[in-house]
Amino acid sequence: MSKTAICIVDQQRYDLVDGMQLSELEPQLQAAITADYPRAHAHSFICSEHLVHYRLAKMDKMITNDYLENDKVNQHLSKILAKNSYQVVDVHDELENSLTLGQRVADGVARFGGSWAFIGSFIAVMIVWMLINVVPIFGHHFDPYPFILLNLFLSMVAAIQAPLIMMSQNRAAEYDRLEARNDFRVNAKSEEEIRVLHSKVDHLIQQDEPNMLEIQKMQTQMLGEIQAQVNELRRLQPKRRRNQM
Repeated sequence: MSKTAICIVDQQRYDLVDGMQLSELEPQLQAAITADYPRAHAHSFICSEHLVHYRLAKMDKMITNDYLENDKVNQHLSKILAKNSYQVVDVHDELENSLTLGQRVADGVARFGGSWAFIGSFIAVMIVWMLINVVPIFGHHFDPYPFILLNLFLSMVAAIQAPLIMMSQNRAAEYDRLEARNDFRVNAKSEEEIRVLHSKVDHLIQQDEPNMLEIQKMQTQMLGEIQAQVNELRRLQPKRRRNQM
């Protein structure tokens, strides 16, 4: 069996150890060589010098595709981050700055009416009122028992306080609606950003990492071929010396 072969690229004769047959290569390299040289077949020979060019071209294509894909994901993420369709706002500050005088009064009444200070002062006023109208302190009872005037005042306070508290509650409900709407928009924007980041991570795991492993594999094969050539040269060197002698 001949130990030399003709390279499909430059039509020069090389030792078999200086190259490989197409059947020994990866399908992608075979397809690339066959595309340039349609007459090539599975047993065609290609020397290491030209084979390195095809492998480097394959590496460059893989790296370029990875860069393009990463740039596409990065541009999409940059557009989302730079999008000004919605900005996170402080709902509390926005609502407080838009309050009218009536709304502030309603909030103050509701705040005071729902505190222990109101309960204590209210009880104290009623006790004083009843003492004045039961015990002969001033000698005159302006609201004797059963305290009809006190009942009228209590009814008036309840009638006035109830709508004010309802106004404050309506404002609190409006605040909750705005807060929920703000949270929804923030969550929607965060979800969109997370989705893009997931796609970038998936690309790194599913595409970049296998490509890096493929490149390392080709580098290992190239180193193995170089080592095989060195070993073949060492083996042939004593024979050449004997022939020269």
